[in-house]
Amino acid sequence: MGKRQQRILSWNVNGIRAVAKKGFVDFLQGSEASIVGVQEARANPEDIPDDVRHPKGWHSDFVAAERKGYSGVGLYSRHAPTQIERKIGGRRPFDVEGRVQLATFGKLLIANVYFPNGNGKDRDNSRIPFKLDFYRRLYRILDEDRKKGRPILVMGDFNTAHREIDLARPKQNKGTSGFTPIEREELDRWLLNGKWIDSFRHFVPEEGGHYSWWSQRYGVKEKNIGWRLDMVMASPGAMPFIKNAFILKEVEGSDHCPVGVDVDEDIFG
Repeated sequence: MGKRQQRILSWNVNGIRAVAKKGFVDFLQGSEASIVGVQEARANPEDIPDDVRHPKGWHSDFVAAERKGYSGVGLYSRHAPTQIERKIGGRRPFDVEGRVQLATFGKLLIANVYFPNGNGKDRDNSRIPFKLDFYRRLYRILDEDRKKGRPILVMGDFNTAHREIDLARPKQNKGTSGFTPIEREELDRWLLNGKWIDSFRHFVPEEGGHYSWWSQRYGVKEKNIGWRLDMVMASPGAMPFIKNAFILKEVEGSDHCPVGVDVDEDIFG
């Protein structure tokens, strides 16, 4: 008999209260997942409807930004994590933006992350330095455990498309935050020499047209003019347990769709 598999999902919900009105709890209960991370929750925990904050059969944890209605992450799991960290420190004010949960499930470490967008208020790319510092801070925090061979999954909205096949219109977006050379180089650094593995590209290495975010302008998703911004990045210690990686394009409710992996339950140790 084969080993049991567990499903782990990540979804930028673009407002947990908004997606709640579009059937989020039904999605969660029907997802067959054991762990679901959400990003861009944009709500303080006390403002989330009870059925969404504490759905039946799930442990839940939320981290909100100090600024109301901004950023925020949440984690649902069938079993409570043994430990959860909600801050990464550093010289920049990363933690006031509520972007990270580092949750321990047995041997597995899951980083549920909403990476910053590099756009400034005037879409002038002025937040790219902050974004890159955030990437580097998280990388440093995870690096020791990665080197020791610990299974780690970094999942969330990375706010960067890595390669030209990861967005529909690469030539038109070379100067757009999310596809500038310096942002793509940071992902190169993560992926260099197999330090981290883009789980979806491990299974679908060279095929274009696979996206997880589409502009909300009329007809854009129907024409599949999108970006692949959402990923599950795996440490080398996690890869032997990952059996599949996927994008659930058919799931509605946000401008992003869920992404995820199926893993052998042995990943938990």
